[in-house]
Amino acid sequence: MRKLIIAIDGPVGSGKSTLARRVAALLGYLYIDTGAMYRSVALKAARCGVSLDAADQLAALAGETRIDLRQLAGATEGTQQVLLDGEDVTALIRTPEVAQAASKVALVPGVRKVLVAEQRRAGERGGVVMEGRDIGSVVFPEAQLKIFLTASPEIRADRRWREHQQKGDAIDLARTLEEIHERDRRDRERTNSPLVKAKDAVVVDSTAMEPEEVARLVVMLAKEHASANTSETLRHNR
Repeated sequence: MRKLIIAIDGPVGSGKSTLARRVAALLGYLYIDTGAMYRSVALKAARCGVSLDAADQLAALAGETRIDLRQLAGATEGTQQVLLDGEDVTALIRTPEVAQAASKVALVPGVRKVLVAEQRRAGERGGVVMEGRDIGSVVFPEAQLKIFLTASPEIRADRRWREHQQKGDAIDLARTLEEIHERDRRDRERTNSPLVKAKDAVVVDSTAMEPEEVARLVVMLAKEHASANTSETLRHNR
């Protein structure tokens, strides 16, 4: 059965990473966390003293940065190690500060050009689950299965708040909701690769669904697409 490119897009806190990791595990696909790439550039910019308003410097920084995503043997399902120029920054890029900075870095066309090229190279052979804001609309518009995952802002804020609580981060739920609204606005209104639903994407609202339910639904859709593509290929080869 042909291996697909599965693109999962959606707003912050909708559960894209959790879904992508689980779907990849169930299908035996490679999971690619595109958000980790932007977070890594944001972290490096902070370390190097590069302003988030300096578009040219940020683009140059991205061009000279090496980001490796590695699946660790025996690690928790879908867990990836993120290496920034050879340094393990897996935990360092998950702070609220880096997340906010990454959303600004992602607005820079030069940065996106560099990272989108890397993402395409990583997924061009298929058998991948890639998640982000513009995977189905820009990075892989030819992806065989596109999912637009969403949930209410309140649910997304609660999920993000609980995630940080579990890590011991002291953040306020009301403030988290404000940040969710701000990130949504920024992602929708950015000039370069705004957050949009691809025309042929399947919308999945996870507001009232458990993560495993969502994953099983997407796996079912993936198998249907893979089967249909295989049948179509056989017909053309007759």
